[in-house]
Amino acid sequence: MRDINDLFASLAQSAFRQRFTLSQQDREYYHRKGHALILEHGRDFLSQRLQPARPLRDGKQTPMRGHPFFVAQHATATCCRRCLAKWHRIPLGKQLCEEQVSYILEVTGAWLENDTHTRPPEGS
Repeated sequence: MRDINDLFASLAQSAFRQRFTLSQQDREYYHRKGHALILEHGRDFLSQRLQPARPLRDGKQTPMRGHPFFVAQHATATCCRRCLAKWHRIPLGKQLCEEQVSYILEVTGAWLENDTHTRPPEGS
């Protein structure tokens, strides 16, 4: 796994990763539900979609929209096992351990906090 500061510096160089930002609807949902609950949802998504050694439909299991956590996963390259291997040095073909899941939640959580604090919901 990578140092989070090194990771974000690398992600900042990717035009593809930089284009992700929360929609107004996702931003409002995030503020309404709160950071902790969004990450709780994220933990559930990870256990279903990424934690297995060989996830079903790997590379296509994370929607591009529909929940703030999904957008954060794409922005941070935590959306599929191949991206986890390439960007985060988390090996393919092995079930994610709790330390790896916590790391993914830390990375996505940091991105969510940054995105939601740099662009507060309309009407605030």
